[in-house]
Amino acid sequence: MTVPPLSVPAAPDTTRARIQQEAARLFVQSGYHGVSMREVAEAVGVTKPALYHHYADKEALFLAMLDGTLAGLSRLVASAEAQVGIRLQLDTLVYELLASAPEQRLGLQLAGELRHVTPERRAAFEQSYRRVWVGGLSALFEAASARGELRQDLPPALLTRAFLALTYPLVTGTPPADPQGTARALLTVFLDGAASR
Repeated sequence: MTVPPLSVPAAPDTTRARIQQEAARLFVQSGYHGVSMREVAEAVGVTKPALYHHYADKEALFLAMLDGTLAGLSRLVASAEAQVGIRLQLDTLVYELLASAPEQRLGLQLAGELRHVTPERRAAFEQSYRRVWVGGLSALFEAASARGELRQDLPPALLTRAFLALTYPLVTGTPPADPQGTARALLTVFLDGAASR
């Protein structure tokens, strides 16, 4: 499998950013166990001691990349929260999700390797993910429900799960041929239903 160059979202051109960029490429290409810190150091062009100056071990480096993904998801939720009304909030969220789709795909690929980190660190990351992403989306739906913008017979937790299920294809697998059109269609189905009126 050929892996295209990957980027760490919103990172300045620093040694840490270069380390994360090269490590992400290697982890996606070879899996967590298929990458050594020596290989990361060589890919970045630094010594192994210099690499360990930035990250205590491979697990710390790997989790730092996932923390970057969480920070990106937190920014998406904050951007949506800044809008008025659930339609505009979800529209903003979906279009920003599309704009950051390469980073989201990278995050999902890396998250697939979480089984290789210690159970405590994996549990901590999963808890943070639920708080930041699932919790952030739930808060949007809870607030919209309280404002009377959503059906009262559908709990916000259910709407959150349905929204995640509908938008998941936007950031997984091969990008849709018409991402904007696909996003509009998904939002229409989610907010207005698929049945004819």
